[in-house]
Amino acid sequence: MNVLNKVELYELVHKHPLFAGSTEEQFSKLMEDCELKIYKKTEKVLYAKSHREGLLLILTGVAEVYIGGENDRREILEVLQQNEIIGFSSLAQFLGEPDDHIRSLTVEVEAVEDLYCLKIPYSVVEKRWSDAEVRDFFLRKVAIRLRDIYSSLAEQVKLAADWGESEPFVRRVQDLMTEPVITISENETAQEAARKMVEHAIGSVLVVDEAERLLGVITDKDIVRRVATQLENHSLQFQAKDIMTPNPLTISRNAYYYEALSAFYTNGVKHLPVIEEERVVGIVTLSSLLTKKNRGQMSILKQIEQSSYENLPSVKNAIYDVLTSLINDEISTVHMLEIITKLYDRLTRQCVALAVESLEKKGKGTPPVPFTWYLMGSGARGEQFMLTDQDHFLVYADPDDSKKQAVEDYFSLLGEEIVVHLEKAGYSRCIGKMMSNNPDWRGSITDWKARLREWALKTTDEQILLGQNFLSFRFLYGDNNLNEQFVTMVQNKLEVSQTFLYYMAQQEREKLVPQIDQSFLGLFKGKKNVIDVKKHALFPLHHCLQVLGAINGIIEGTSLQLLNELVRRKVLYESLSDDLRHAYEVALKTRIKMSWEKHLKGEQSTTEIDITSLHSWEKDEIMNMLKAVRALQFHLLSKL
Repeated sequence: MNVLNKVELYELVHKHPLFAGSTEEQFSKLMEDCELKIYKKTEKVLYAKSHREGLLLILTGVAEVYIGGENDRREILEVLQQNEIIGFSSLAQFLGEPDDHIRSLTVEVEAVEDLYCLKIPYSVVEKRWSDAEVRDFFLRKVAIRLRDIYSSLAEQVKLAADWGESEPFVRRVQDLMTEPVITISENETAQEAARKMVEHAIGSVLVVDEAERLLGVITDKDIVRRVATQLENHSLQFQAKDIMTPNPLTISRNAYYYEALSAFYTNGVKHLPVIEEERVVGIVTLSSLLTKKNRGQMSILKQIEQSSYENLPSVKNAIYDVLTSLINDEISTVHMLEIITKLYDRLTRQCVALAVESLEKKGKGTPPVPFTWYLMGSGARGEQFMLTDQDHFLVYADPDDSKKQAVEDYFSLLGEEIVVHLEKAGYSRCIGKMMSNNPDWRGSITDWKARLREWALKTTDEQILLGQNFLSFRFLYGDNNLNEQFVTMVQNKLEVSQTFLYYMAQQEREKLVPQIDQSFLGLFKGKKNVIDVKKHALFPLHHCLQVLGAINGIIEGTSLQLLNELVRRKVLYESLSDDLRHAYEVALKTRIKMSWEKHLKGEQSTTEIDITSLHSWEKDEIMNMLKAVRALQFHLLSKL
């Protein structure tokens, strides 16, 4: 636990929304009525029958909120961390509502890590209640908590139906991991590692230091590959640190089943050490998860990596099978897209690699200079649900003058070869020809520098559209050093092209999301009863984040990555970011639901919604989504 001194504690608490508007004198008097509470790991913070006399603000550490059952069984409701508050359920009591009907069902709270908490009695809350910002803070927090509770309840009901009453509603890694874990010190021999694997019939051992902190992992394949193949060199005398994989991927014991499965699935590993407070507390394996619920999803990784030009079409069907499983499992939209994006990334990388290999087989040689290849559009934003059209560009290192033509000729061929392979995999050609076979979308660093200068100077609607599409780029294949050089060049050009960013922002002024206080059916011109999720939500949301990012030197990342980084840099405030995350989730979920239903019916995909077909609660969600995006547009315009 990090020990806080009085000055740090004072500053940390005073910055909290509950106290932020108070003067130094007021704050000091309020603190006289509050009390610092320290709870050790596993210590009960609140018992089920405890009378709630106020709130607890977590300063450091983690707490678990749960409902206890028979035989010490517990159902975890949520995990609370720094700056979160324990005791929201008792606000009804503070506001004067009777609580007799709740007492027998009150939850319990336990410290998962050592906790520093500030006990805030209701007398202090009452003194701050007259501040409108304090009331707004509580309203937002309660609204978010209510939203999360409904989401969690829906997930639990679904999982209860899937797993049956004998299984926990919410399955976590701690329910699936093997403990105690078999470990070895870094100075023990490889032979000892092999002996322990045989003795315990396991496929891996974890390498830890004296404090049981994870250093690496040794699998049976490591033994075979790094030791058995070199017996003549007496490799069994190697120490564990010589053959381990250092800094392996890990997971928290509180992570959900599907998070662990996706970690295996998207990273191509088969062993996940479980970590708590930097210490190894268990291990979960791919096989243990698949025996619980085998969807056969790992096989697709091998299928992608071993695919050839001829069987590329089959990969699309395999990915759609995975997509079907994820939809049936009702994985959260953002998380599902994260998994699918990783698969599409693997597929497109394989297409580029096959294109390079194809040119070599045709006698056109290998790349004469380093190159990089980038996605744009929905694929770059991590929003590609089903295969759409191609959207990409190519960059290569500046060649010597004597080799310039030969280099251009090679990458002209490579650009076309990439397009052909992606088309074979199921990506249609871009109608606007924004692909690396188009000379306008490939070139050397110097070519791209001149291109960006031209866009910035013209600032026509067409150039701004090109810039918006370009700035969504994401590096996917090629030379890392060249990528760093390219990104630096783009950052430098944008620093001296603020006018271009200004005009990009002005586009949002001209395309503001309609006012929400109008009649809902009259919000949209033309098609009064139709809204377009992409046009009215996803596009403006990303474009605003894109421009705000570019202004602050951030030019890479998905919408959520840009949002998180802008919050970290305090360009966006937390309350707006919470609304935007929810709006983003609603927009993506709506779009995916519509696209999938159209796909199953064999109909053409659309992002337009007939709002007359929506339930009232769905209309409310759409309205709140649009309101959040509009607020972001005004936030961007306020920065100009």
